[in-house]
Formats: sequence, structure tokens, C-alpha cells
Amino acid sequence: MPRADWTNPADLKYAIVHDRFAGAYTGSEKVVEGISEVFPSDIYSLVADRSILDGTKFQDVKITTSFIQKMPMGSKWYQLYLPLYPLAVEQLDVADYDVVISSSHTVAKGILTRPDQLHICYCHTPMRYIWDLYFDYLRDSGLERGIRSKIVRMIFHYLRMWDMTTVPRVDFFIANSMHVARRIKKLYNRDSSVIYPPVDVDSFSVVGKKEGFFLAASRLVQYKKMDLIVEAFSMMPQERLVVIGDGPDMQKIKRKAAANIEIIGYQESDVLIDYMQRAKAFVFAANEDFGIIPVEAQACGTPVIAYGRGGVTETVLDGKTGVLFDRQTPGAIVDAVSRFRQQESIMDPGIIRRNAERFSKQRFKSELKGFVENCVHEFNGQPSAQSPLGSSDHKTT
Repeated sequence: MPRADWTNPADLKYAIVHDRFAGAYTGSEKVVEGISEVFPSDIYSLVADRSILDGTKFQDVKITTSFIQKMPMGSKWYQLYLPLYPLAVEQLDVADYDVVISSSHTVAKGILTRPDQLHICYCHTPMRYIWDLYFDYLRDSGLERGIRSKIVRMIFHYLRMWDMTTVPRVDFFIANSMHVARRIKKLYNRDSSVIYPPVDVDSFSVVGKKEGFFLAASRLVQYKKMDLIVEAFSMMPQERLVVIGDGPDMQKIKRKAAANIEIIGYQESDVLIDYMQRAKAFVFAANEDFGIIPVEAQACGTPVIAYGRGGVTETVLDGKTGVLFDRQTPGAIVDAVSRFRQQESIMDPGIIRRNAERFSKQRFKSELKGFVENCVHEFNGQPSAQSPLGSSDHKTT
């Protein structure tokens, strides 16, 4: 195939490779939306569950999927096929494209490209459950011992080895936070530029007068630590907590909930936004790589009480737009709520909203466009205004 004319990045042919459109439509899918709006692209993925794409940008878009899509319940039970992920992503044929942008939190960065194809990876995170959360995953899943534990450990060992072999396949890395940039440097020994995910702050508005309840919302799964929030508020009968979300931990969380806690399950986005606008504060106990929902809460002018690790330390200003706590325990959350009560009168909804606007979709698109264009020029040996690793407004690692 003749080499493309690389003098104009807009004339190149782009493909996006995303890990999966399955389970839920979350922040990583919104990143893919933003990428495709800046660089119209064909979309590739291991699996695509059309039921989660209804009402989204991709509901009528062709998505080329891997052989896992055709496996029994492949788009629903995709986790069962984890050992096949490396093989599956390597069978996706993107040979007809000039630029491949992978959206990777699992294996998308392992896509095979030729030396004359540019591969940019937007890394949401290196696979946490095979790297830094490995022992947490084994413990939380009851896999610390036994034959199943041995099998899982062997699979994860194989995935770690494969993951490392794919690092040289990427020409340039983008990290979704400084937290992830440090992990990329530690695990892969590669520099990256930080471009924060797009948050649709324009879909949220400030309600100045807050009501007397706290809000927590997420999928009810182990690593979100919703059980800790519920335990903490069960220790504070004078405070009211509303919990929005559903998931495998629902019954466990219900058993821990006292009378001052209302669990209302999954809600559509308009209901969630309404609660978010009216809540006294949003409570968040997970260690996320970025964490879009705390930014969305701030876009409503609502302060955030959050675990001070991971991406939230880059989005919540302690003492100005929220309160951070340093341990994932009910006691630490109780203490953080107490500190918030002492400071809430000085937390200005307008300042909180302006902090959230730093993460807008418009900012994401502008930074991404500049970064990719600089990568194209550098890859083709052309002079560019900046090195790609300096094209973002954020520091690099």
C-alpha cells in the first residue's frame, strides 16, 4: 500500500481500537466519543453489546469486533474470555489505516501495526488487576488459595508478560491523569502526556440552595467501596445519605444500611443529575484513575468528600471544592464529614463549578487535536511547533 501524504493530518485515515463496548457505557466510551468527533474514524473493539449503545453516539455506528463476539454470550460474559483477549485483539486487522488510536484499559494497546503506521495509545490505566491491584483482586474475589487461585495466578502471569511485550507497539502514550502517567512510567518505563477525559459539564447546572442530604452514586461493586460509605453513615444517624446505583454488592450494602440511608437503585441520568444538584455533598470512596462523577458533581456546584488517592487529587481542591480523606475506612469518612460540616459555609458553588469547567469536552478536543497533529509531524520527520510530549497543558511524566 503506498504511503499516505502526511503533510496534512486531516487527510489521513484513522481507526480507533477500544477494549470493549460492554458491561456499561462509562467514561472510557465517552473518551472514544470525543476522539471520533475530532478525528472521524472506523471503530474496532473486542466485543460490542448493542443494548448498552442505545441512545449513544454509537447506536447506529458499525463496530468491527473480534471473534469473542461470536463466542457463547461473548458480549455479555466477556470476562470469561479474558485469557483470549491478547489473541483476539491481535486478530483485528487495521492495516488500511494511517493512524491508529487505541483506547486502552485492558488490551487495546496490543493491536498490531506496521512500522509506517502511527499508533497513539490513550491509556485509561494499565491493567490494574494484574499489576498494582493484583493481591487486592485475589483477596476480594476469594482467590487467595486453592486450585482456582493457581489457575488465575497463571493466567495473570501470562497477561503481565504479554502486556509488557506490547509496550513497544505504541509510538506515543496519552495518560488520563498524572496518577496514570506515573503508573505508565513505573510499569512501562515510557513517558506520556496527560489529557484529562472529557466531562460534559454543560449538561449540569448549579443549584445554589442545597438540601439536607449527602449523595453517593456508582456501580455497586467491591472496588467502589460503597459499603464503607454506608457503614460510615450508619454511624452518623443524624446525617441522611441517598445511594444511587445497582450491582452485585446491592444486598450486602442493604444489610449494612441504617434507617437514615435511602438506597434507590439505578436511576436514569436526569434523576441522578437532579439529586446531584440538590445534595449537600457528594461522597466518593473509590481509588479511581481519574473519576468522572466527582467532576460532574462539582459541575453542579456540589462539594465532594472523597478518598484522597488517584485521579481525584487532581480534580478536587481540598478545603475549596471538597474534603479529602486519607484512608478507606468508615472512621475516616466520618471524620471527613465532620470536617466538611465545619467548612461547608465557605465552599462557594460558583468556585466549585469553575473548577469542574477545567475538564470540559471542548478542552479535551483542543488538546487532543494539537497532540495528535504534533505526533503526526514528528512521526513523519516534519518540524512541529512542539514535541508531542509537550503539547498538552498538563505536565508529563
